[in-house]
Amino acid sequence: MAAAIRSSTPVPWDRAEPDRLVLIQGPEDLLADRAQDRLVRLARQEHPDAELAVLDAAAPAQSLVGAASGSLFSPYAVVVAAGVDKASDEFLEEALAYVARPNPDAMVIFRHGGGTRGKKLLDALKAAKAHQVNAGALRSDRDKEAFVAAEFRRFERTFHPETLRALVQAVGLDLRELASAVKQVAADTVGRVTPEMVERYYGDRLETTAFKVADAAATGQTGEALRLARYAMGSGLDPVVLISALASRLRVLAKVGWAVQARADPAAELGLPSWQVTQAKGMLRHWDATGLARSIEAVAQADAQVKGLGGASAKTARYYAVERAIIAVSQAAGGA
Repeated sequence: MAAAIRSSTPVPWDRAEPDRLVLIQGPEDLLADRAQDRLVRLARQEHPDAELAVLDAAAPAQSLVGAASGSLFSPYAVVVAAGVDKASDEFLEEALAYVARPNPDAMVIFRHGGGTRGKKLLDALKAAKAHQVNAGALRSDRDKEAFVAAEFRRFERTFHPETLRALVQAVGLDLRELASAVKQVAADTVGRVTPEMVERYYGDRLETTAFKVADAAATGQTGEALRLARYAMGSGLDPVVLISALASRLRVLAKVGWAVQARADPAAELGLPSWQVTQAKGMLRHWDATGLARSIEAVAQADAQVKGLGGASAKTARYYAVERAIIAVSQAAGGA
């Protein structure tokens, strides 16, 4: 098997290439699954009879060396070591020895979801120039929209640019939900995918999305923002998602405000899509620097509270933290 191009920089899941040692690192299981599936598929294109073994690194009696040794039926082995971030001491010891002398007729994929467990093994893999794949969480709107675009391309569908934002706003932040939504829209429609198609399938969710709440608060619509937030949380939306959306909207306002003051091009300087810059410029007429700074501080406090810091772990306390943040943001934007 041809070795992958070795690089110290992790590559996205859709650029993962088979190699003797592969490290998939990050907490986003969907991206890790996609990377793993791609690696196995590419390996089997070159070795059709390759055997696949999936090991639980946290379980006892999981022999990595044995699984990577191949068999009489297939000299080439593909091994997935899952849960390295929870690995047993025995597994880590064996894995360290294996990384020092890997089998050239095997591909071993180590999956690490995050944290400090197994750090010595991670360092050894990086020192051995293992092929690194990034499965980190997609945090920005832009990254999520890029993910949705890639999903549509997987189904060979074209789309209107505004479709990406509409789907992210309608469905939310979970990648598996986004992937499922793209699959449904792609299967049930024909032609170019438009925002109207998204509205048809997910219109009810568009009205209660976290970003609708953030947009209402950022334009001083206190009552509307609270109504949407209460309905969303009553329907099961995690308060963390609402605070994240508020924080995201404020960050964009701060960035675009800085660029405008500096007479810079926000799209070019900050890498923001043009529609987001236009939207932010429209919202900025409600804001001044003092109000923006005060709102960012209020949302930061609410973020800590909805995540259970300071004793605010009860559901009602988390809900009130969200409402206080919405009111602070909306009032800073000129709302009543």
